[in-house]
Amino acid sequence: MDITVAMVKSLRDMTGAGIMDSKRALVEVDGDEAKAVEVLREKGLASVARRAGRETSEGVIESYIHSGNRVGALVQLSSETDFVARTDEFTHLAKELAMQVAAMSPKYVDRGSVPDDAGDIPNEDLLMEQAYIRDPGQTIGDLVKDLAARTGENVHVGRFVRYELGE
Repeated sequence: MDITVAMVKSLRDMTGAGIMDSKRALVEVDGDEAKAVEVLREKGLASVARRAGRETSEGVIESYIHSGNRVGALVQLSSETDFVARTDEFTHLAKELAMQVAAMSPKYVDRGSVPDDAGDIPNEDLLMEQAYIRDPGQTIGDLVKDLAARTGENVHVGRFVRYELGE
């Protein structure tokens, strides 16, 4: 099947992948856009795993105060460069994470941040394992990995704090 420029552009717009990556994915699956999206997603997640050890010294601290001003949260979302940290996509995710923390009250970022003496911690207490409040079919970890795959950088949640009146 001939892969047209329009097909490549459509796939790029959907996934944020590069031109050649989009074209290769379409060629690999004979032009099937849905399968090409899955191929790019798998390749993106593989590259996310390779970047996981890279230092993330840039990023943002985002806040969210719930209506009524009784609950608030601060979240540190980190990236490798300030170029990525300044994008709308990055700051939007940071805001969504702060809202998630305010709404769902996680105790820890992930399993790696749980103290040794904490015992068995349910997934609901881990931010990265929680179902995303706007789309329960995705976890917060999926959202962070997806952004890392689209930006080509290591992206991770550094820390968070949640405040509630009366606590």
